[in-house]
Amino acid sequence: MKVDLEQDLDILLPEKDFGRRNFLVTSITAGFALAIRPVAAQTITTSTEGLIAGEVKVPVKDGSVPAYRAMPATGGPFPTVLVVHEAFAVHEHIQDICRRLAKVGYYALAPDLFARYGDVSKMPIADIVQNVMSKVTAPEMMGDLDACVVYAKVSGKADTSRLAITGFCFGGGVVWQYAAHNRDVKAAVAWYGQLARKFGPGSKNALELAPDVAVPVLGLYGGKDQGIPLEQIEKMRAELRAANKPSEIVVYPDAGHAFNADYRPEYRKEAAEDGWKRMLEWFKKYGA
Repeated sequence: MKVDLEQDLDILLPEKDFGRRNFLVTSITAGFALAIRPVAAQTITTSTEGLIAGEVKVPVKDGSVPAYRAMPATGGPFPTVLVVHEAFAVHEHIQDICRRLAKVGYYALAPDLFARYGDVSKMPIADIVQNVMSKVTAPEMMGDLDACVVYAKVSGKADTSRLAITGFCFGGGVVWQYAAHNRDVKAAVAWYGQLARKFGPGSKNALELAPDVAVPVLGLYGGKDQGIPLEQIEKMRAELRAANKPSEIVVYPDAGHAFNADYRPEYRKEAAEDGWKRMLEWFKKYGA
């Protein structure tokens, strides 16, 4: 897939009819999602000093998706990173990830891919899985992310010729999907992204998509992750190798799932810091 700015500009025009779907979420959550409280003491908070940061609305073909954007306050256009959220949507942790990226010179944009289906910030995890995550589809999410690329480009502050994507947990699985969908992406980093999950009827999981992944993807996984067994990770490595893809997978033996989530007990500082360093180096290596 190639994002064509001229072809896709129509989704940003104010006269476009956005009334075909009632989006249940129209703004970004303040604070942390209810499902993960109480928040751990080691939680990282990145200030907005020197940044432009806050909520924006991204027009898509059936409405308007709320998103969090962060970028340096001066200069630009900046290399662009799409940030794909976990099961808890664009809550405080994902907003902080955007600010961290902005602090090192990126235009970071995190859309709420659950906006059509409900405010997960107030739901227990079982309801999120059953009533929201089960409804999102790959085509829908790919369209929203494409719209984010167009939105960033039109802003004049983002250099989408230097486009990257990163995501966490649910969002890590979406990263593999987008790496197979948009060949304009320079580099992608999937943090403990599901490899066997499918997004809607007829969709393929990451393992099945491996031959189609033209974008260099860095996968960051925990060796003790009970939800993503090492057998799956090794199978993904083998699939990428067989397809001669420029991707890598790093496994942290002593880390479990969500090892970068500093607001949770699962956080592992050493693995998280090493993964962050590897991510930035990966972006730089491949032109993002």
